[in-house]
Amino acid sequence: MKTIPLLLMGCGGVGRQLLQHIVSCRSLHAKLGVYLRVVGVCDSKSLIVVSDVFSMELDDMFLLEVCRAKLSGSSLQTLCSSGELQVLTNSDSTRKVIDIAAHLGKSMGLALVDCSASSETIGILKRVVDLGCCIVLANKKPLTSTMEDYDKLVSHARHIRHESTVGAGLPVIAAINRILASGDCVHRIVGSLSGTLGYVMSELEDGKPLSQVVKAAKSLGFTEPDPRDDLSGMDVARKALILARLLGWRINLDSIKIESLFPEEMGTNVMSVEEFLDCGVLLLDKNIQERVNKASLNGNVLRYVCVIEGSRCEVGIQELPKDSPLGRLRGSDNVLEIYSRCYNNQPLVIQGAGAGNDTTAAGVLADIVDIQDLFPEK
Repeated sequence: MKTIPLLLMGCGGVGRQLLQHIVSCRSLHAKLGVYLRVVGVCDSKSLIVVSDVFSMELDDMFLLEVCRAKLSGSSLQTLCSSGELQVLTNSDSTRKVIDIAAHLGKSMGLALVDCSASSETIGILKRVVDLGCCIVLANKKPLTSTMEDYDKLVSHARHIRHESTVGAGLPVIAAINRILASGDCVHRIVGSLSGTLGYVMSELEDGKPLSQVVKAAKSLGFTEPDPRDDLSGMDVARKALILARLLGWRINLDSIKIESLFPEEMGTNVMSVEEFLDCGVLLLDKNIQERVNKASLNGNVLRYVCVIEGSRCEVGIQELPKDSPLGRLRGSDNVLEIYSRCYNNQPLVIQGAGAGNDTTAAGVLADIVDIQDLFPEK
């Protein structure tokens, strides 16, 4: 049996779903000869950890209680009533995580899992990579930081997994790594990597105004609380940067040309969410409808995509053939077309649900199980 000690950073939607998956998959993992031993969980304010990380764990009942508490908005600190658990806050929790990594990394190993959406985890992640630990990421920000940070995080390539940073649970990173490992050269990637924008663009194709589509997407839970977080294109740009760096491009986020679907004068520092939804987005309807009509006359459709090709890495609206994989995209699926020597005329196409806490957490869990060979049998 391989036992993987695990510490989770981030108890939001993805982190909570991951804990639930870990509990529900116990019998499956037993058949695979793997046991995930959760030694600690932390959010942005505090860390709860077992008093002896070598032999103890947070049991399944406690993990489910963590999920319930965080879903209701409670603090992790309210759960710590046992002498077998320690609760630490702020800088103390950071030091404790690094201390745990130092103790477990070289002996039993440790999987440090980042399901947060914070850039504040980068310092911890950089420290633990030299301590023999594995890192598993759903958080995109560490891999889209500076090249110096990126180089550090990937310096032990077998010890990092980050499938869920692009395409949630879809095997995007794995597919590209396999192509590259075979000596094949990827020369073009085009992808719709935002479930929100995929939904928006396919609804526009049906003649609906942008304002109506954005409001519908928000009511369906497809967007962030402020839809401009999706409409800015920044999330797609981060995913494009991760893919470009995977191909060996040494570029930063500011090297990517990003098309926002709203102008600066409708930004978050100018308009409230309510003002944007009530009046701002209405002003965008005419221009986008004209672009939809023009594309239709050309036999094309509009899609919000990332394009990585030659020296070009950009995200924005592109006209694409209706009968292409991206042109046929409907709803909130992600679609990625990968062109290489072996996949030249007919690209490798990856399609499926590319968003959602459940799907993303499943991708994280698969990544954790995938590193089992780096842990000793017990």
